[in-house]
Amino acid sequence: MTLTDNWFTALSENEDGTYTFISGRTNIEEFVKSHKLRERLEIIWNYKADDKGLPADDAEAQLMEEVGDLLRSVMEKDKLAIVTGIYTGQGKRETNFICRNIAAFGNRLNDALSKYPQLPIVVNAYDDPDNEEYRELLELKGEED
Repeated sequence: MTLTDNWFTALSENEDGTYTFISGRTNIEEFVKSHKLRERLEIIWNYKADDKGLPADDAEAQLMEEVGDLLRSVMEKDKLAIVTGIYTGQGKRETNFICRNIAAFGNRLNDALSKYPQLPIVVNAYDDPDNEEYRELLELKGEED
């Protein structure tokens, strides 16, 4: 199975007039159908938002990108976890992964973030054997993997 770097983007206007930018991974149906990635992890980074709900501080926005790229690299190098979607808006960035092993993910996450000061993140883990969250994300694009 080959992991591609294909994404779609969407912009959603929220009821309060703010925006949420959505980036969704495509072309990972082989991984989803393998049923090896049965857990979902979300990393939520709360940030100071501007009046549209987007990051107000350029340095923090850059740090979020840096950390996101790092985590994607360390988690995807051996397909321990794959980033499926990123939602940015309303004062938070939520990055979703499908994962093979939550304990290994946690260990790798701690190692990867050890060089940073404490970050304003929360990590949630869910049993998601059918990758329901990812399937809902694909509905935003209008296709089913």
